[in-house]
Amino acid sequence: MTTRTPADTAIFYPETDGMPLPDGEYQAPIYREIVNTIQTYFSDSANVRVNGDTFIYYQEGNPNLRIAPDCYVVSNLSEFALKSLSLEGNNTYLLWEVGKPPDFVLEIGSPSTARVDLGRKRDLYAELGVGEYWRFDASGGDFYGEPLVGEYLVDGEYRRFDLMYEDDGLIWARSEALGLDLWWDGEGRLRFYDPGAGIWLLNQEEENAARLSAEVLAEEERTARLSAEARLAEMEAEL
Repeated sequence: MTTRTPADTAIFYPETDGMPLPDGEYQAPIYREIVNTIQTYFSDSANVRVNGDTFIYYQEGNPNLRIAPDCYVVSNLSEFALKSLSLEGNNTYLLWEVGKPPDFVLEIGSPSTARVDLGRKRDLYAELGVGEYWRFDASGGDFYGEPLVGEYLVDGEYRRFDLMYEDDGLIWARSEALGLDLWWDGEGRLRFYDPGAGIWLLNQEEENAARLSAEVLAEEERTARLSAEARLAEMEAEL
C-alpha cells in the first residue's frame, strides 16, 4: 500500500483564475484608484491589510468556494494572523487562517457584474460576516440604480447607512470601518475624506503632482535664499 505524504494531499488555493476583471476596460482604472488610495492611507497601520480582485476562500479544503471582492479592508489583525497571513505570501485570503472576514468590502458596478453584486455576493458577504458592504456605480446609477450605497451588518442582515445629499449633487456617507467619508463626486469618481484630519485622500496622480509642486516650491525658496545670501555678501563686501 502506498503511503500518501502531506505534500501529496495538500490542497492548492490559486491566487487568481487567470482572467481579467469581467469588465476590465471599464472597471480597472476605477479599481486601481480606489485600492491604491486606501492602501496608501493605511500604509502605516501594521495590523491592517488592503487588497482587491483576489480570492477569499471561505471553507478549508474546498478551493471551489471562493469570492473575489473588488476591494476589501481587514483591520485589527492578531499577531498570529499577521505572521501566518495567507495574503501576505500568496496573495490569497484563507478565512480560517486569517481568523476573521474583511471589515469592509466594496464592489464596482459594471454591465456584467451588477446583478451578482446586488444578489449572490451580497448574501454571501452577509453570511460570512463582512461588517460593511459598499457598492459604487461610477455611471451614476446605470448598474445599481444609484451611484453609492453602503450597508452595515446587524444580526446577519444588511442595513443601509444614511446617505447625505449636498446641494451641488454630491452624495456621501460615513464608513465606520474605515473612519472615512465616501463621496460620489457626480463625475464618475469615488473620493475619500478623512474627517479627523480634515483632508481629502489623494490618488497616485494627485500625490505625484503634490510632491512635484512641493519640490518646485522648495527649489524656488532655496534659490531665493541663496540669491539673498549672495546679495548680502556683496553689500558687506562693498561696506
